[in-house]
Amino acid sequence: MKPVAIIALGGNALIREGQKGTIYEQFANTRKSLSGVIKLIEDGYNVVVTHGNGPQAGHELLRNERCSDEIPPQPLGVIDASTQGWIGYMIAQSLYNRLLKENIKKDVIPIVTQIVVSPDDPSIKNPTKPIGLFYEKKVVPILEKRGWTVREDAGRGFRRVVPSPKPISVIEKNAILSILEKGGIVIAAGGGGIPVYTLEDGSLEGLDAVIDKDRASAVLGAEINAELLVILTGVEKVALNFKKENQSFIDRMNVKEAEKYLEEGHFPAGSMGPKIEAAIDFLKKGGKKVIITELEKAREAFSGKTGTIIEK
Repeated sequence: MKPVAIIALGGNALIREGQKGTIYEQFANTRKSLSGVIKLIEDGYNVVVTHGNGPQAGHELLRNERCSDEIPPQPLGVIDASTQGWIGYMIAQSLYNRLLKENIKKDVIPIVTQIVVSPDDPSIKNPTKPIGLFYEKKVVPILEKRGWTVREDAGRGFRRVVPSPKPISVIEKNAILSILEKGGIVIAAGGGGIPVYTLEDGSLEGLDAVIDKDRASAVLGAEINAELLVILTGVEKVALNFKKENQSFIDRMNVKEAEKYLEEGHFPAGSMGPKIEAAIDFLKKGGKKVIITELEKAREAFSGKTGTIIEK
């Protein structure tokens, strides 16, 4: 089988800053996001596309709240699944059309993916991942009566916070491998996947949580022996002292350097931190290279002209 690359699209790549997030805008943005995938195919990789779902899941939660008197609200695990489905459809159709234009014959298969987590993960008892709308302080008691955990978010208001457990394994990994072995392109682990845990009899149970999509991509990469993980985000390169006077960009670093910078606090938990942790995890479990760059610079990064490269 050809070497495998995972390319992780940020959820914000599909809804750009200043946009309302209409489905037409999201389709247009999706089409623009595929040059990197085409470049990886041209370079001889079998490709898995993962993606975020933060803005989309936020919209679904808003629908829940606005329609709760008429339609039963969907739990978060089901929202994870539904956004995987329709974002996967957008990417699959857009990629199919692009492959047709490029005269590349490959099947594109989106897979609604379940990710095993521990029901004893510390985040279950201490949720910290903010989702959904901002609220005024006076509304907090009403929200807490719903069973929500609500915390202040960076002085911008109060938001619901949910567990974000660490991913352990991917239920559909064998199906993904089977498709890759036949040369197909897989869209998987969307939004970090659907969090599930294993019962004593081996059966699965869903969990209302969200998984970081970069961490999920790293776990998936290890399980399917991927060589390359590409994390497309909002910055061209990883930086030390980000947005400070002494900011400096990193072209290359190894795992030890990444761990050192992480420990020194250069990569905050709410932004670059999970991406660096995912990169470290991927490389320690057998991956060969991680590239972090912004969406529009993907092709240049693959040619070594920009982006941050992390290797063992």
